[in-house]
Amino acid sequence: MSINLFDLTGKVALITGATHGLGMAMATGIGNAGAKIVVNGNSSQEKLDEAVQKYRAAGIDAYGYLFNVTDENAVKENIAKIEKEVGAIDILVNNAGIIKRTPLVDMEVADFKEVIDVDLVAPFIVSKHVVKGMIARKSGKIINICSMMSELGRDTVSAYAAAKGGLKMLTRSMATEWAKFNIQTNGIGPGYFATSQTAPIRVDGHPFNEFIIKRTPASRWGDPEDLQGAAIFLSSKASDFVNGHIVYVDGGILATIGKPANE
Repeated sequence: MSINLFDLTGKVALITGATHGLGMAMATGIGNAGAKIVVNGNSSQEKLDEAVQKYRAAGIDAYGYLFNVTDENAVKENIAKIEKEVGAIDILVNNAGIIKRTPLVDMEVADFKEVIDVDLVAPFIVSKHVVKGMIARKSGKIINICSMMSELGRDTVSAYAAAKGGLKMLTRSMATEWAKFNIQTNGIGPGYFATSQTAPIRVDGHPFNEFIIKRTPASRWGDPEDLQGAAIFLSSKASDFVNGHIVYVDGGILATIGKPANE
């Protein structure tokens, strides 16, 4: 009997920060592959409910839980609720994140720490409380959403780059510790994507729009749906012997030093 290596039917996936944007795109892909989707949000119950309704309108079995991923007590309490009300968590996608664009010399220590807390400490907290059930069941998939800034520095986003670089190494350490329990921990590093946040700089003639198109071998911005394949792969049986890797979905940016200015 043939097995569909990418079928997620019967699985429960928790995706943090999946009320919009790239998180919603990845959650939609995982849901369309058959998994029940548990969406975490932190801004408001109304926004969370609207997101859940969008998933359900698309035919995805979705549930929403409002909690702050940096609050360990709230995380522990909600993980227990999810596992009681929806089911054991088979797939965890640590997607929630923030960025503050400030030159280091001007950045407040509190702002630097906030980025580290959300982008690096929170994936540790959520994974710590989800993985206990995975260890008991000897099965699980954890996906940490890294960044090209896990590999490269850039002006004004040093706190974000520090967090995402740390998340890359946390991913490898999780893989090292938990692989013996049949748990695969990997990361996805998105490139530059066409989202509502990037819309103002994606207009023709904008210097950054032209820079990204020129810098990317694929000569375009990513579509959020471009992330779905990697998310499904790393959530599925197809990746059962893949551990500790970061899959960069970037149109080839990290593969090249770029083109000469006159090309």
